[in-house]
Amino acid sequence: MDLGTIHNVYFIGIGGIGMSAIARYFAANNKVVAGYDKTPSLITKSLEELGVTIHFEDAVKNIPISFLEKEKTLVVYTPAIPADHKEFNYFVNNKFTVLKRAEILGKITAATFCLAVAGTHGKTTTSSILGHIMTSVNATSFLGGIAENYDSNLILGGDTISVVEADEFDRSFLKLSPNIACVTSMDADHLDIYENPEALTESFVAFSNKVSDSLIVAKGLPLKGLTYAIDEKADYKAYNLRIDNGKYVFDVQTPSSEIKDIQFYLPGRHNVMNALAALAMAEVYGVSLEEIKKGLSTFKGVQRRFSYKINSDNLVLIDDYAHHPTEINAVHNSVREMYPEEKVLVVFQPHLFSRTKDFADDFANALNKFDDILLLDIYPARETPIAGITSDWLLSKIENKQKKKTQKNNLVKDIKNSDAKIIVMLGAGDIGIVIKEVTSELLKWNENEI
Repeated sequence: MDLGTIHNVYFIGIGGIGMSAIARYFAANNKVVAGYDKTPSLITKSLEELGVTIHFEDAVKNIPISFLEKEKTLVVYTPAIPADHKEFNYFVNNKFTVLKRAEILGKITAATFCLAVAGTHGKTTTSSILGHIMTSVNATSFLGGIAENYDSNLILGGDTISVVEADEFDRSFLKLSPNIACVTSMDADHLDIYENPEALTESFVAFSNKVSDSLIVAKGLPLKGLTYAIDEKADYKAYNLRIDNGKYVFDVQTPSSEIKDIQFYLPGRHNVMNALAALAMAEVYGVSLEEIKKGLSTFKGVQRRFSYKINSDNLVLIDDYAHHPTEINAVHNSVREMYPEEKVLVVFQPHLFSRTKDFADDFANALNKFDDILLLDIYPARETPIAGITSDWLLSKIENKQKKKTQKNNLVKDIKNSDAKIIVMLGAGDIGIVIKEVTSELLKWNENEI
């Protein structure tokens, strides 16, 4: 399929973070874009402001008439939609060109030099850092989060270099043709898609075999490639790591050179690893270490990745997308590193019944490390409930006595009842929307308390 001949692009699930980046790309390239999503959001609102037509009821009658011209219309869908989706089945049954998000991303990037970031954790932050660095060579980057520097999940550049997230969900990353790639982590996840952890590992091996030029991997992963690590022998080694006035400063030894005093503002050693992976990919591509150092020092972060919503002397509210035990542990380590003497309250919204079931003990152990714990109901996303798998069940596994099940409408009151100075809100569901009201209420309360 020649993308140049396509006039209309219709998205089913247009509000998804990965889908919306591609929608933005097509809109920027003068295609007529429209789509469906389940619920309105800040993302859908921002797309509508670009002239994209969006509706929120799954009904064929809502598809704009011009998009019913088969020869002129490409349909892109997310694998998260249900099999009985009416609009999706209409397009399939009428033999439109219907492609998964990963397939269209593969086609967009096939004609470019592609740098792909894979891994069960860290890929959004790493690809956002890399995309920011690669603006120096006019790359176009498709991100899985909103980069603070650009207030967007698309960094629009030229059409010869691309930066993409290589998503293991539904084995989507096997649709890509990466020239340079990295793998940040391979922890068990998406076991609703993969039968077992071994199957997940096999898919990462298959992805690594698709890389044409250079593969870069976190040291310790069972893949062959250039390695990166902190304070241990690796092809790319970060060392002399210290915190100076709220930022990290560190040095890096590359296979052939060394660069000193890199400044980086994201908290947590895991983010230093993400920065190191982006540095390695950019340097392998050919960006100078000095240019990379400049990019790292000016990177502002990704929304919902350790994002400060309130940062005052007597109250700190942090928002993070963490929805897997490994990610929760990383957030906990970052908070303890930044605030070693302070009491910390975590608010967690589990994401998916299957993930909660598969990692219940790990979730309990990760949450147990915080001083106070508030647990919301499980966010179902694409799933139907599993008998016996509830937040109450998960709460029973947490040993810490300072724990409580809460509801969204009681959340602000329960937070106020805690004497914790540091509040961390975690999850991949609609907690990202809930936190806006929480922030507003806590700001008013904090001002009255001062």
